[in-house]
Amino acid sequence: MTVPSADAATGALRVAAVADADSFVKWAAALITSVPSAGVRLALVETPLTVSPDQQRAALAGSGFPGHAVTRMRFAGLQRWLRADPPDVLVVAGRGPFARLVMRIVDTVHPRPVTVMGLPGMAIPAQRGAAQYRREADLLVVHSRREQRAFGELSDRLGLGMRLGLATLPYARTTARPRGGTDLVFAAQALVPRDLAERRRMAEILRDAALADPDRRVVVKLRSRRERGEEETHLERAAYPDLLGAVPDNLVVSHEPMSAALSHAQGLVTVSSTAAVEAMAQGVPVIAVDTFGVRKTHLNTVFADSGVLGDAADVVARRFRHPTPEWRDDNYFHDEAEATWWAQVEELVERRRRGDLPARTVPAPRGGALHAAWHRKSVLGAHDRSVSGTVALAVGTPVVRSFLWARRRRGRHGAGTWTDDASDITLAPAPFQDSIRR
Repeated sequence: MTVPSADAATGALRVAAVADADSFVKWAAALITSVPSAGVRLALVETPLTVSPDQQRAALAGSGFPGHAVTRMRFAGLQRWLRADPPDVLVVAGRGPFARLVMRIVDTVHPRPVTVMGLPGMAIPAQRGAAQYRREADLLVVHSRREQRAFGELSDRLGLGMRLGLATLPYARTTARPRGGTDLVFAAQALVPRDLAERRRMAEILRDAALADPDRRVVVKLRSRRERGEEETHLERAAYPDLLGAVPDNLVVSHEPMSAALSHAQGLVTVSSTAAVEAMAQGVPVIAVDTFGVRKTHLNTVFADSGVLGDAADVVARRFRHPTPEWRDDNYFHDEAEATWWAQVEELVERRRRGDLPARTVPAPRGGALHAAWHRKSVLGAHDRSVSGTVALAVGTPVVRSFLWARRRRGRHGAGTWTDDASDITLAPAPFQDSIRR
């Protein structure tokens, strides 16, 4: 029997997404619900990063994504889920190793969907690993003209031949918002600042801001509750609740959706969170903290010349600011009419139906079955109960660590590396280890 390639009743394309971690769930749901007249569904695959029910509700809040269209499953059930009702378009939303693992399943699905991938927020600098792990996608979604240039250059330099589609960052859609909020909202991040002393200094700045104005709240916005076993996309080694110590009554921790936190915000403070773009879209002013420098390793070079950089004194005094029009135009606030990604997807679907869109399949791992088992186990953690995965992890992890250490040393300095803060790409591997296994 031939499986229809679109919804038989409406003719709309069927769009599915596969995700695990909180930021990717939020991004994927918002992206596919922006598609006109498409049937949507979402699979949440069990990994060490998979959202809890509370995180899921926060991630889907405001997206309009139907709760009944979400299915939680083990990785072993993904192939059956895709084959039972093959989508026309599949959005693969997760960190690079997760995306590569899912693409191995896509390679077994017929008819093969058009695959779309992307990053769930600001992606400057465009990173080598982000591109290489997603090179099998039929389309890589980027969210600004600047990202389009950066990933285009990165793809060319690495010889990846990636197709890029411009989209509006789902959280960058301008919304009318009544002014009058009084909270200073701090968007906490796991990756930056990374240094323990810098994280302690950031906590100190927040305490100072609360003490400077006892009648207004300082809200530390978190995305996970460790006491409930929740995880985030990236591993946090020094959580702010542990760093804050004794705090005044007006310094509080919140786990509500960012959209809710911004609804009563005077302004938002961050080092490099995409929440800054979400705030700008709602007309909420921002301070991007430059106390620790403006460097690729702090993921905040995107804010250079934006007009929103500020130091500790600015945070304490609540001197929030709005970005310049020039920065907005090049960074996430282009005219929505310029977004090309969905038109490109429709064209790719037609090409695949005609048989003239070759599949971009994942090559066989160089280490054979042992490497494949190591990759699966490293992504799924305890959710992979195979003996082969356990053995491969024990044997392969020291080898992989040595290999990555050598690669980082070779690419430590020079143009296009993590020390080259003037460029928007990184040709060298990331200088820090952020394991998926927790």
